[in-house]
Amino acid sequence: MKSLLAPTLLSLSTLVACGRSPSPQPNREAPGPVPTFTKDVAPIVFKHCAPCHRPGQGAPFTLLGYDDVRGKAEKIVRATESRRMPPWLPDTVEPGFAGERRLSSLEIDTFKRWVESGAAEGDARDLPARPAWPEGWQLGTPDLVLTPARPYVLQPQTEDVFRNLVLRVPLSSDRFVRAVEFRPGDAPVHHAVVHLDRTAASRRQDGADGRPGFDGMGAIGTQEPDGHFVGWAPGRGPIQSADGMPWRLHRGTDLVLELHLIPGKTPVSVSPSVALYFSAGAPAASAPLMFKMASKAIDIPAGARDYAITDRYVLPVDAELLSLYPHAHFLGKEMHVAATLPDGTARDLLRIRQWSFHWQQDYRYVRPVVLPRGTTISMRFTYDNSDGNHENPHHPPQRVTVGQRSTDEMGNLLLQLIPNSSADRARLVADAAAREIAMNVAGAELLVRLNPDQPENLTFLGSSYIDAGRIADGLPYLERALKLDPASAKAHNEMGGALLKQNRLPDALEHFRRAVELSPRDDRLIYNFGKALAAAGRPADAAAALERALGINPDLAEAHDELGVLLFAGGRLNDALVHFRRAVELAPDFAIAHSDLGGALAQAGRRDEALAHIRRALELDPDNAAAKENLQRLSRRGGKYR
Repeated sequence: MKSLLAPTLLSLSTLVACGRSPSPQPNREAPGPVPTFTKDVAPIVFKHCAPCHRPGQGAPFTLLGYDDVRGKAEKIVRATESRRMPPWLPDTVEPGFAGERRLSSLEIDTFKRWVESGAAEGDARDLPARPAWPEGWQLGTPDLVLTPARPYVLQPQTEDVFRNLVLRVPLSSDRFVRAVEFRPGDAPVHHAVVHLDRTAASRRQDGADGRPGFDGMGAIGTQEPDGHFVGWAPGRGPIQSADGMPWRLHRGTDLVLELHLIPGKTPVSVSPSVALYFSAGAPAASAPLMFKMASKAIDIPAGARDYAITDRYVLPVDAELLSLYPHAHFLGKEMHVAATLPDGTARDLLRIRQWSFHWQQDYRYVRPVVLPRGTTISMRFTYDNSDGNHENPHHPPQRVTVGQRSTDEMGNLLLQLIPNSSADRARLVADAAAREIAMNVAGAELLVRLNPDQPENLTFLGSSYIDAGRIADGLPYLERALKLDPASAKAHNEMGGALLKQNRLPDALEHFRRAVELSPRDDRLIYNFGKALAAAGRPADAAAALERALGINPDLAEAHDELGVLLFAGGRLNDALVHFRRAVELAPDFAIAHSDLGGALAQAGRRDEALAHIRRALELDPDNAAAKENLQRLSRRGGKYR
């Protein structure tokens, strides 16, 4: 939009025409003093613009002095009037979000009037002192700084790049992280997301194409840190956990840094730094969890302007909502998240009228939002796949479906919730798992309809049906996937799991064996093979396979627990206890491991310690049959596990 012209001065003759009194004019407010940079504009720029628009912060130009701002004045007026800058997507909702980057209407008008009146610099004596931004890490000396082993070189190209860099974390024991600070260096990092990988899957992908890291978004096998979303964008500053709620960083975990990079005209070395600040103690009992709402059945026709997805969930427990994180790609348009309380009261939790993939982040409320049991949470995301969407990667538009690439689409909403009790937490975790399975089925069915001869899609659908308990439905898709790609370790592994559930042990073992042959360094495939060997009554072979898995990944909690079960059954109680304890240390919320450890401790005559672990297992999983049985036995006087 062009700036308005300054009012033209009226001639003297106009004022006294024909000697008549001038016609009455509408009552208008007298304009305020003409704004100047030093007195009126500089305070706005220093507060809202310069934190990003200064050297080393990733913005494309600096805005620190009069000449900087004057040279970009027209662009700044357009960007602030449209509220594209400062980058802040949500409308105002109660109780408000922490760290809102929003100009007031008065600030926007002040800047516009300054430009329209000629953009005067003003009296130097009115210029406020430039803020003193920290030169080093903003939170002081970090406890640990992680950097890539070698930089990734971003080559010139026309499309954005999404690259995952795998950072090894040198810890001798588990730690709790209270804050993360990110430095992009000189790289053009648009935003970054921190994921954790305890499976070594990312490590296996690292460098497979001859360059550090690997391409893509949402790497398979990674997780968000214990109920937290850790994301950075220019101007964000340190990402700090709520008071008393640090997240656990397990020893042996890899940190996977998902980077959105903006290529330029010359190669750029990408070597960001991540600073970790540890907490002195463990988190409070009321640790948050991430609950996901989403749709994976996204199929947007070319040209569609208002394609919509929806999801809803009725909270089965009382909970507090700390923050939320919405996610879509370039076609995202509007987002609305609402809560309807049991008494019928409706309230907006989030409303974004114009989504921007470039400025996504999580939004934390200034105080928790109380959501009683029976509250209905609903989400509605719309997408614009028309030629009028300037962010559309395809011109002319193409059909777009769900997927991990930036040119695919997503529709996810993460809710950071604090349930009132361990039992309530277990209920939400179980619901989240069931919902994820249902969403996977819907998404996989869509992918197979669109591309019925793609082995990965067939494997995804077959395994999703099996996770949903529909083994007969899933097997034909796995068989077809293996016919098309006999060298797929994943398909063999999924087929082995399905056959194991049908108690077809010889066939299951053959598929697990083949999966391990095809991927001999995959600790989880070897673990699955070991578990199947144990089910087939071959404990020595099973123990050998589990020890092999632990040789690759000593921190695989499931393998420690399964090996403990074999040792316990073989009469090696003390050796079993070592592995059970290690499983619980590695995975404190692993209900089965707590139950197994409790049973072994009971056998060792350590009744009080056994009770503590069995009760913990039931807190985590109130329906755990083995823990219930162990508790009944221990409740009898002198009872022991048998």
